[in-house]
Amino acid sequence: MFNPHSVSASGSEEIILGWETFVSYSFGMTSSSCSRGLAILALTGTLQACTLVGYPAGTGQAPARSATPTPTRVAGPTSPPPGSRPSDPGRTYEVFGERYKVLDSAEGYDAEGVASWYGKEFDGRPTASGETFDMDGFSAAHRTLPLHTWVHVTNLANGRSVVLRINDRGPFAHTETRIIDLSYGAARELDMVGTGTARVKIRALSADEVSRLR
Repeated sequence: MFNPHSVSASGSEEIILGWETFVSYSFGMTSSSCSRGLAILALTGTLQACTLVGYPAGTGQAPARSATPTPTRVAGPTSPPPGSRPSDPGRTYEVFGERYKVLDSAEGYDAEGVASWYGKEFDGRPTASGETFDMDGFSAAHRTLPLHTWVHVTNLANGRSVVLRINDRGPFAHTETRIIDLSYGAARELDMVGTGTARVKIRALSADEVSRLR
């Protein structure tokens, strides 16, 4: 296990690093969970391997699929927790030599792709937003949607859906197909824990839609 330690970079605030990926934002250094990829971390001269995404964190058989879709489940409350980092539209960052630019706005975002999930190994660790990851909660990591964007995610195989907030960055493995990394709780709601991945549709909610979630 990689012991967390403090690192300071020129012109940036000191950050705490644990099982996280170093992410160089345009305003300095921050970090994000490395659960979204088979990561190699080599900052201190040692290599640290992180977990491979899209594979169940737990054990046991896959849950039985529902015969009919269930109503959308909504995570709450809608406000980001106190102390979390603000939304970051337009900022750029780098992971494993690849640069990413956060969208200037989530308005109109609508996409289909593969979802993976992460859970037990990262429960209680910090996310890119600075808040603590709750594996049983409804949250997700996305590479380019601004932090704290609310999205409606639908499993295209069974019609199950959930509304949740983006509070982390990823996935950084299989980026050609994977577009979102869900918390275990969200994956369980979508009935995709056993399969590890699922094809999903993601739609960003408007400010008016978010206000109606309260």
